Amino acid sequence: MTDLPTRRSRRLAEADRARAAEHAARAAAAEPPTVAIDLRAPAPVPEIVTGRRRGPAAPERPTPDRTRVMGILNVTPDSFSDGGLHEAYDAAIAHARELVAAGADLVDVGGESTRPGADRVPVEVEQRRVLPVVEQLVAEGTAVSVDTMNAATAERAVELGAAIINDVSGGLADEDMTRVVRDSGAGFVVMHWRGHSDRMYRNAEYAHAVEEVRREVELRVAELIVLGVQEDQLVIDPGLGFAKQGAQNWEILAGYERFASIGLPVLVAASRKRFLDGVGSAAGAPPKDRDLATAAISLLAAERGAWGVRVHDPAPTRAVLDVWDAWRAARS
Repeated sequence: MTDLPTRRSRRLAEADRARAAEHAARAAAAEPPTVAIDLRAPAPVPEIVTGRRRGPAAPERPTPDRTRVMGILNVTPDSFSDGGLHEAYDAAIAHARELVAAGADLVDVGGESTRPGADRVPVEVEQRRVLPVVEQLVAEGTAVSVDTMNAATAERAVELGAAIINDVSGGLADEDMTRVVRDSGAGFVVMHWRGHSDRMYRNAEYAHAVEEVRREVELRVAELIVLGVQEDQLVIDPGLGFAKQGAQNWEILAGYERFASIGLPVLVAASRKRFLDGVGSAAGAPPKDRDLATAAISLLAAERGAWGVRVHDPAPTRAVLDVWDAWRAARS
């Protein structure tokens, strides 16, 4: 098999050729050429990913050296942890406010469950659930990301003021997603993905989970850049729980530095997932009993420089991160 540096070099060569052709086409219009991007260089954290956002009354956002807390808002009837609790519009808005009050830096709004075995939801249903919530939260000055695999939903959410598109497929589920990300300039979370929820565990076969997942994430990043997405729009997510069995998730977490070495901001999304069952709580307990284990992972991720952690309950995660911030401040 061709090794990763060679494959990446080929991707970069393809990008250079594409840019050369684009430059020639634009020369008559006196447009500047696109600057080549080197995947090997660390990427600066972009404004749209730091949390600064469009819209009224934008609150002060996190500084680049602070791990962001992304609060999960499932506007669905069937999510694995809290499906149905916040499906109604009023309940969704109320819960979003609770997430922010509990310490969330941004709210991730999703209208389609990606729990193991979940079926796809029609786009019009997803939009009916998600878009009114996004619009209201943006109007209130809340930083919003939209959790969707559908380009049409992502495009409308960004038009309404969502700053980040969080796509568990990394843009693979909808071929138009790359265009939306490229043209909108929105932040984009590129998650490792090997198929939809109804079949993803069939693909949970790895000889070396960390290296295989890392390679697939890096190649997906290269594809997006070849297609015109800017490197500074991107955040990577190794996809805990997606096409990964229990022990493989722990391997991914233990191998965090391998993902950070790609040179892009990293999102860790472990909250309440099945592999935490029995770790820090009784085996078979409800998913919400995994929040302390989630907070512990959030702290370990922050210590390693994670850009963000995605959680159902921000309060315990915010508490441990605040303690860590105070500890660090006393050392400096």
